[in-house]
Amino acid sequence: MPTDAIPPHLLDAAGLPRCGALPEISTSAWEHPADRAARDAVRRVPGFDALLRRVMGMVSERPLRLVTLGSAVLVGPTQLPKLHAVYEDALRVLDCPTRPELYVARQPVVESGAIGFDRPFIVLSAAEVATSSIQELHVAVARELGHIMSEHVLYKTLLRLLLRGGALLLRLPLTGIAVLPIVAALLEWDRKSELSADRAALLAIQDPEAVRRSLLRMAGGVVSTLDLDSFQDQARRYEEDGSALDSVIQVLTLLNRRHPFPVQRMRELDRWIASGTYEQIISGRYPLRGEEQPEAESAYWSEAVGEYTQGARQVAKDAAGKVGTLMGGIFRRRLRKDGEE
Repeated sequence: MPTDAIPPHLLDAAGLPRCGALPEISTSAWEHPADRAARDAVRRVPGFDALLRRVMGMVSERPLRLVTLGSAVLVGPTQLPKLHAVYEDALRVLDCPTRPELYVARQPVVESGAIGFDRPFIVLSAAEVATSSIQELHVAVARELGHIMSEHVLYKTLLRLLLRGGALLLRLPLTGIAVLPIVAALLEWDRKSELSADRAALLAIQDPEAVRRSLLRMAGGVVSTLDLDSFQDQARRYEEDGSALDSVIQVLTLLNRRHPFPVQRMRELDRWIASGTYEQIISGRYPLRGEEQPEAESAYWSEAVGEYTQGARQVAKDAAGKVGTLMGGIFRRRLRKDGEE
Protein backbone atom coordinates (compact mmCIF):
# COMPACT_ATOMS: atom_id res chain seq x y z
CA MET A 1 0.00 0.00 0.00
CA PRO A 2 1.51 3.39 -0.94
CA THR A 3 2.45 5.49 2.09
CA ASP A 4 0.41 8.46 0.84
CA ALA A 5 -2.70 6.36 1.53
CA ILE A 6 -1.74 5.88 5.19
CA PRO A 7 -3.04 8.39 7.76
CA PRO A 8 -0.20 10.52 9.23
CA HIS A 9 -0.42 9.00 12.71
CA LEU A 10 0.74 5.66 11.24
CA LEU A 11 3.94 7.11 9.75
CA ASP A 12 7.29 7.68 11.39
CA ALA A 13 9.59 10.66 10.81
CA ALA A 14 10.88 9.06 7.61
CA GLY A 15 7.38 8.65 6.22
CA LEU A 16 7.43 4.86 6.67
CA PRO A 17 4.80 2.76 8.46
CA ARG A 18 5.36 3.21 12.21
CA CYS A 19 4.22 -0.17 13.55
CA GLY A 20 6.63 -3.04 13.08
CA ALA A 21 5.09 -6.14 11.55
CA LEU A 22 4.96 -9.37 13.56
CA PRO A 23 5.36 -12.06 10.89
CA GLU A 24 3.92 -15.51 11.63
CA ILE A 25 2.90 -14.46 15.15
CA SER A 26 0.86 -17.07 16.97
CA THR A 27 -2.39 -15.99 18.58
CA SER A 28 -1.10 -17.57 21.80
CA ALA A 29 1.15 -14.51 22.08
CA TRP A 30 -1.81 -12.32 22.99
CA GLU A 31 -4.45 -14.71 24.31
CA HIS A 32 -5.23 -14.14 27.99
CA PRO A 33 -5.02 -17.33 30.08
CA ALA A 34 -8.49 -16.67 31.52
CA ASP A 35 -9.87 -16.53 27.98
CA ARG A 36 -8.49 -19.97 27.18
CA ALA A 37 -9.52 -21.41 30.53
CA ALA A 38 -13.08 -20.10 30.16
CA ARG A 39 -13.28 -21.39 26.58
CA ASP A 40 -12.25 -24.82 27.82
CA ALA A 41 -14.95 -24.59 30.51
CA VAL A 42 -17.58 -23.84 27.84
CA ARG A 43 -16.65 -26.99 25.93
CA ARG A 44 -17.12 -29.04 29.09
CA VAL A 45 -20.71 -27.89 29.73
CA PRO A 46 -23.03 -30.88 29.12
CA GLY A 47 -24.90 -30.54 25.85
CA PHE A 48 -22.72 -27.78 24.40
CA ASP A 49 -21.52 -29.72 21.37
CA ALA A 50 -25.06 -30.90 20.58
CA LEU A 51 -26.44 -27.36 20.86
CA LEU A 52 -23.67 -25.96 18.66
CA ARG A 53 -24.39 -28.53 15.96
CA ARG A 54 -28.11 -27.87 16.21
CA VAL A 55 -27.81 -24.09 15.88
CA MET A 56 -25.31 -24.31 13.02
CA GLY A 57 -27.69 -26.68 11.28
CA MET A 58 -30.47 -24.08 11.57
CA VAL A 59 -28.50 -20.96 10.64
CA SER A 60 -25.84 -20.85 7.92
CA GLU A 61 -23.28 -18.13 7.37
CA ARG A 62 -24.56 -17.27 3.89
CA PRO A 63 -27.78 -15.51 5.04
CA LEU A 64 -25.80 -13.54 7.66
CA ARG A 65 -23.37 -12.43 4.98
CA LEU A 66 -26.10 -11.57 2.46
CA VAL A 67 -28.00 -9.49 5.03
CA THR A 68 -24.85 -7.50 5.73
CA LEU A 69 -23.91 -7.21 2.06
CA GLY A 70 -27.39 -5.90 1.28
CA SER A 71 -27.69 -3.42 4.14
CA ALA A 72 -24.18 -2.18 4.95
CA VAL A 73 -21.23 -0.50 3.20
CA LEU A 74 -18.21 -2.63 2.26
CA VAL A 75 -15.02 -0.74 3.20
CA GLY A 76 -12.35 -0.50 0.50
CA PRO A 77 -9.67 1.76 -1.02
CA THR A 78 -12.31 4.20 -2.36
CA GLN A 79 -15.00 3.56 0.27
CA LEU A 80 -14.00 5.09 3.63
CA PRO A 81 -10.32 5.08 2.58
CA LYS A 82 -8.87 6.12 5.96
CA LEU A 83 -10.70 3.31 7.72
CA HIS A 84 -9.53 0.99 4.97
CA ALA A 85 -5.93 2.16 5.52
CA VAL A 86 -5.89 1.47 9.25
CA TYR A 87 -7.54 -1.90 8.67
CA GLU A 88 -4.87 -2.82 6.13
CA ASP A 89 -2.23 -1.78 8.65
CA ALA A 90 -3.71 -4.03 11.35
CA LEU A 91 -3.78 -6.93 8.88
CA ARG A 92 -0.13 -6.24 8.04
CA VAL A 93 1.16 -5.95 11.60
CA LEU A 94 -0.65 -9.04 12.89
CA ASP A 95 0.20 -10.88 9.66
CA CYS A 96 -3.35 -12.12 9.30
CA PRO A 97 -3.40 -15.04 6.83
CA THR A 98 -6.81 -14.00 5.47
CA ARG A 99 -8.54 -10.68 4.80
CA PRO A 100 -11.99 -10.70 6.44
CA GLU A 101 -14.40 -8.25 4.85
CA LEU A 102 -15.02 -5.04 6.79
CA TYR A 103 -18.44 -3.34 6.72
CA VAL A 104 -19.99 -0.22 8.20
CA ALA A 105 -23.67 -0.52 9.05
CA ARG A 106 -26.24 1.94 10.32
CA GLN A 107 -27.20 0.78 13.82
CA PRO A 108 -29.05 2.40 16.71
CA VAL A 109 -26.17 1.91 19.15
CA VAL A 110 -22.40 2.21 19.02
CA GLU A 111 -21.34 -1.40 18.66
CA SER A 112 -18.76 -3.39 16.75
CA GLY A 113 -18.57 -7.07 16.11
CA ALA A 114 -17.08 -9.97 14.18
CA ILE A 115 -19.67 -12.40 12.83
CA GLY A 116 -19.67 -15.71 11.01
CA PHE A 117 -18.68 -19.36 11.07
CA ASP A 118 -16.24 -20.37 8.32
CA ARG A 119 -15.51 -16.96 6.74
CA PRO A 120 -16.15 -14.38 9.47
CA PHE A 121 -16.43 -10.68 8.70
CA ILE A 122 -16.35 -7.47 10.74
CA VAL A 123 -19.13 -4.91 11.13
CA LEU A 124 -18.62 -1.45 12.63
CA SER A 125 -21.58 0.75 13.38
CA ALA A 126 -21.96 4.00 11.48
CA ALA A 127 -22.32 5.78 14.83
CA GLU A 128 -18.93 4.51 15.97
CA VAL A 129 -17.24 5.46 12.72
CA ALA A 130 -18.80 8.95 12.79
CA THR A 131 -17.75 9.72 16.37
CA SER A 132 -14.34 8.03 16.57
CA SER A 133 -10.89 9.31 15.74
CA ILE A 134 -8.67 7.39 13.32
CA GLN A 135 -6.70 6.02 16.28
CA GLU A 136 -9.89 4.78 17.94
CA LEU A 137 -11.03 3.11 14.74
CA HIS A 138 -7.62 1.49 14.40
CA VAL A 139 -8.04 0.00 17.88
CA ALA A 140 -11.60 -1.11 17.10
CA VAL A 141 -10.76 -3.00 13.89
CA ALA A 142 -7.66 -4.53 15.47
CA ARG A 143 -9.74 -5.86 18.37
CA GLU A 144 -12.16 -7.57 15.99
CA LEU A 145 -9.30 -8.91 13.90
CA GLY A 146 -7.83 -10.38 17.08
CA HIS A 147 -11.13 -12.13 17.77
CA ILE A 148 -11.15 -13.61 14.27
CA MET A 149 -7.53 -14.77 14.39
CA SER A 150 -8.10 -16.35 17.83
CA GLU A 151 -11.12 -18.20 16.42
CA HIS A 152 -13.50 -16.55 18.86
CA VAL A 153 -16.12 -15.77 16.26
CA LEU A 154 -17.87 -19.15 16.10
CA TYR A 155 -18.73 -19.01 19.81
CA LYS A 156 -19.52 -15.29 19.68
CA THR A 157 -21.93 -15.82 16.80
CA LEU A 158 -23.54 -18.71 18.65
CA LEU A 159 -23.98 -16.49 21.72
CA ARG A 160 -25.55 -13.70 19.67
CA LEU A 161 -28.03 -16.14 18.16
CA LEU A 162 -28.86 -17.59 21.57
CA LEU A 163 -29.43 -14.17 23.12
CA ARG A 164 -31.47 -12.77 20.22
CA GLY A 165 -33.35 -15.94 19.32
CA GLY A 166 -33.26 -17.66 22.68
CA ALA A 167 -37.03 -17.83 23.09
CA LEU A 168 -37.31 -19.75 19.83
CA LEU A 169 -34.38 -22.02 20.59
CA LEU A 170 -35.77 -22.92 24.02
CA ARG A 171 -38.94 -24.19 22.33
CA LEU A 172 -36.95 -26.60 20.14
CA PRO A 173 -36.89 -30.31 21.06
CA LEU A 174 -33.35 -30.19 22.48
CA THR A 175 -33.69 -33.34 24.56
CA GLY A 176 -31.26 -33.45 27.44
CA ILE A 177 -29.81 -30.01 26.75
CA ALA A 178 -30.11 -27.27 29.39
CA VAL A 179 -29.62 -24.06 27.42
CA LEU A 180 -29.27 -21.56 30.29
CA PRO A 181 -26.05 -23.04 31.73
CA ILE A 182 -24.54 -22.98 28.24
CA VAL A 183 -25.50 -19.33 27.75
CA ALA A 184 -24.07 -18.45 31.17
CA ALA A 185 -20.79 -20.20 30.36
CA LEU A 186 -20.61 -18.49 26.97
CA LEU A 187 -21.19 -15.09 28.56
CA GLU A 188 -18.41 -15.70 31.07
CA TRP A 189 -16.04 -16.71 28.27
CA ASP A 190 -17.20 -13.82 26.07
CA ARG A 191 -16.11 -11.33 28.72
CA LYS A 192 -12.72 -13.02 29.11
CA SER A 193 -12.19 -13.04 25.33
CA GLU A 194 -12.20 -9.23 25.34
CA LEU A 195 -9.03 -9.29 27.46
CA SER A 196 -7.28 -11.12 24.62
CA ALA A 197 -8.70 -8.74 22.01
CA ASP A 198 -7.33 -5.73 23.93
CA ARG A 199 -3.86 -7.27 23.77
CA ALA A 200 -4.20 -7.96 20.03
CA ALA A 201 -5.23 -4.35 19.46
CA LEU A 202 -2.22 -3.12 21.41
CA LEU A 203 0.14 -5.25 19.33
CA ALA A 204 -1.49 -4.02 16.12
CA ILE A 205 -1.34 -0.30 16.91
CA GLN A 206 1.64 -0.41 19.31
CA ASP A 207 0.37 2.63 21.18
CA PRO A 208 -0.67 1.82 24.78
CA GLU A 209 -2.19 5.27 25.32
CA ALA A 210 -4.51 4.83 22.32
CA VAL A 211 -5.83 1.50 23.64
CA ARG A 212 -6.24 2.91 27.15
CA ARG A 213 -8.16 5.89 25.78
CA SER A 214 -10.48 3.56 23.90
CA LEU A 215 -11.31 1.90 27.23
CA LEU A 216 -11.82 5.30 28.84
CA ARG A 217 -14.25 6.16 26.08
CA MET A 218 -16.17 2.91 26.70
CA ALA A 219 -16.70 4.06 30.27
CA GLY A 220 -17.35 7.77 29.77
CA GLY A 221 -18.40 8.23 26.16
CA VAL A 222 -17.21 11.09 23.99
CA VAL A 223 -16.20 13.69 26.57
CA SER A 224 -13.22 15.94 25.83
CA THR A 225 -12.37 16.58 29.50
CA LEU A 226 -11.91 12.91 30.46
CA ASP A 227 -8.51 12.31 32.08
CA LEU A 228 -6.69 9.04 31.40
CA ASP A 229 -4.45 9.20 34.49
CA SER A 230 -7.45 9.60 36.78
CA PHE A 231 -9.15 6.66 35.08
CA GLN A 232 -6.09 4.48 35.65
CA ASP A 233 -6.17 5.45 39.35
CA GLN A 234 -9.86 4.52 39.39
CA ALA A 235 -8.99 1.13 37.87
CA ARG A 236 -6.44 0.49 40.63
CA ARG A 237 -8.98 1.45 43.31
CA TYR A 238 -11.56 -0.89 41.81
CA GLU A 239 -9.18 -3.81 42.21
CA GLU A 240 -7.55 -2.88 45.52
CA ASP A 241 -10.70 -1.86 47.41
CA GLY A 242 -12.60 -5.05 46.60
CA SER A 243 -13.66 -7.51 49.29
CA ALA A 244 -15.16 -11.00 49.07
CA LEU A 245 -18.64 -9.46 49.14
CA ASP A 246 -17.62 -6.95 46.47
CA SER A 247 -16.48 -9.82 44.26
CA VAL A 248 -19.88 -11.46 44.49
CA ILE A 249 -21.64 -8.20 43.68
CA GLN A 250 -19.32 -7.68 40.70
CA VAL A 251 -20.08 -11.15 39.37
CA LEU A 252 -23.83 -10.69 39.82
CA THR A 253 -23.66 -7.42 37.92
CA LEU A 254 -21.58 -8.95 35.15
CA LEU A 255 -24.10 -11.72 34.56
CA ASN A 256 -26.12 -9.39 32.38
CA ARG A 257 -23.09 -7.91 30.57
CA ARG A 258 -21.26 -9.19 27.51
CA HIS A 259 -18.13 -7.12 28.17
CA PRO A 260 -16.01 -6.72 31.32
CA PHE A 261 -16.03 -3.36 33.05
CA PRO A 262 -13.62 -0.97 31.27
CA VAL A 263 -11.66 -0.52 34.51
CA GLN A 264 -11.07 -4.27 34.65
CA ARG A 265 -9.81 -4.27 31.09
CA MET A 266 -7.51 -1.34 31.87
CA ARG A 267 -5.97 -3.14 34.84
CA GLU A 268 -5.43 -6.35 32.88
CA LEU A 269 -3.80 -4.47 30.00
CA ASP A 270 -1.56 -2.48 32.36
CA ARG A 271 -0.55 -5.67 34.13
CA TRP A 272 0.40 -7.30 30.82
CA ILE A 273 2.49 -4.29 29.80
CA ALA A 274 4.18 -4.17 33.22
CA SER A 275 5.10 -7.87 32.93
CA GLY A 276 7.37 -7.03 30.01
CA THR A 277 5.59 -9.42 27.64
CA TYR A 278 4.36 -6.66 25.34
CA GLU A 279 7.84 -5.19 24.88
CA GLN A 280 9.25 -8.67 24.35
CA ILE A 281 6.75 -9.37 21.56
CA ILE A 282 7.24 -6.13 19.65
CA SER A 283 11.00 -6.65 19.86
CA GLY A 284 10.50 -9.86 17.87
CA ARG A 285 10.45 -12.54 20.58
CA TYR A 286 7.12 -14.33 20.36
CA PRO A 287 5.71 -17.80 19.58
CA LEU A 288 5.27 -18.60 15.91
CA ARG A 289 2.28 -20.32 14.33
CA GLY A 290 2.67 -24.07 14.55
CA GLU A 291 5.39 -23.83 17.18
CA GLU A 292 3.25 -23.00 20.21
CA GLN A 293 4.17 -24.61 23.51
CA PRO A 294 1.46 -27.05 24.60
CA GLU A 295 -0.69 -25.42 27.25
CA ALA A 296 -0.30 -28.40 29.57
CA GLU A 297 3.49 -27.88 29.57
CA SER A 298 3.36 -24.13 30.19
CA ALA A 299 4.00 -23.10 33.80
CA TYR A 300 2.39 -19.71 33.07
CA TRP A 301 -0.69 -21.41 31.70
CA SER A 302 -0.99 -23.83 34.63
CA GLU A 303 -0.61 -21.03 37.19
CA ALA A 304 -3.20 -18.86 35.43
CA VAL A 305 -5.74 -21.65 35.09
CA GLY A 306 -5.27 -22.61 38.73
CA GLU A 307 -5.83 -19.02 39.84
CA TYR A 308 -8.87 -18.65 37.56
CA THR A 309 -10.42 -21.91 38.81
CA GLN A 310 -9.77 -21.11 42.47
CA GLY A 311 -11.30 -17.66 42.11
CA ALA A 312 -14.37 -19.03 40.38
CA ARG A 313 -14.88 -21.62 43.12
CA GLN A 314 -14.59 -19.00 45.86
CA VAL A 315 -17.15 -16.76 44.19
CA ALA A 316 -19.50 -19.70 43.75
CA LYS A 317 -19.11 -20.61 47.44
CA ASP A 318 -19.75 -17.05 48.62
CA ALA A 319 -22.75 -16.61 46.34
CA ALA A 320 -24.33 -19.77 47.82
CA GLY A 321 -26.93 -20.34 45.20
CA LYS A 322 -27.93 -16.71 44.75
CA VAL A 323 -26.09 -16.54 41.44
CA GLY A 324 -28.18 -19.32 39.93
CA THR A 325 -31.43 -17.73 41.05
CA LEU A 326 -30.53 -14.31 39.72
CA MET A 327 -29.10 -15.71 36.49
CA GLY A 328 -32.28 -17.64 35.82
CA GLY A 329 -34.38 -14.54 36.36
CA ILE A 330 -32.17 -12.40 34.12
CA PHE A 331 -32.19 -14.81 31.22
CA ARG A 332 -35.87 -15.63 31.51
CA ARG A 333 -36.66 -11.92 31.31
CA ARG A 334 -34.33 -11.48 28.36
CA LEU A 335 -35.67 -14.50 26.52
CA ARG A 336 -39.27 -13.44 27.22
CA LYS A 337 -38.48 -9.98 25.86
CA ASP A 338 -36.85 -11.44 22.75
CA GLY A 339 -39.87 -13.64 22.21
CA GLU A 340 -42.17 -10.61 22.29
CA GLU A 341 -40.11 -8.60 19.77
